[in-house]
Amino acid sequence: GHCTCKTITFSIQAPPLITHCCHCTSCQRESGSAFAINCVVETYNFTITSPASPVIIGVPSLSSPTGDKHLVAHCAKCFTALYAHYSANKSLMFVKVGALDDDSRTRMRPDVHIFTSTKVEWVDLRREEENGVKVYEEYYRREEVWSEESLRRREVLL
Repeated sequence: GHCTCKTITFSIQAPPLITHCCHCTSCQRESGSAFAINCVVETYNFTITSPASPVIIGVPSLSSPTGDKHLVAHCAKCFTALYAHYSANKSLMFVKVGALDDDSRTRMRPDVHIFTSTKVEWVDLRREEENGVKVYEEYYRREEVWSEESLRRREVLL
């Protein structure tokens, strides 16, 4: 993947654990859109491949009950958001699907829609549900959504 100006490039060495379509108000504001799509990967499976590194910015999280900031990596030139850490646990990262290379980005589909209690009203998720995509008003229990392989891969990190 890469930022808009291609100053920062990256690669992901394994399939995502899961792909979220998040409708929380933090993601809406941060993305400037109705929702954000993030694929969750282990930090050790993500590599910056360019000489330039992203700038990490602490962003207040509106959806965090503790008010903790999440860390978002941006390109210093074009300000494209590339990935985020949404908790103190830095072993997982949420890669912005829009920053993936075209062939990967166009194939990436959400496994789950989260925080739909704050989704914009014109987003209709009935077809997603008909296609087996899980939809949650808030967050979810991993065991209900993640594949067995993804749960095993996460367990290694704990």
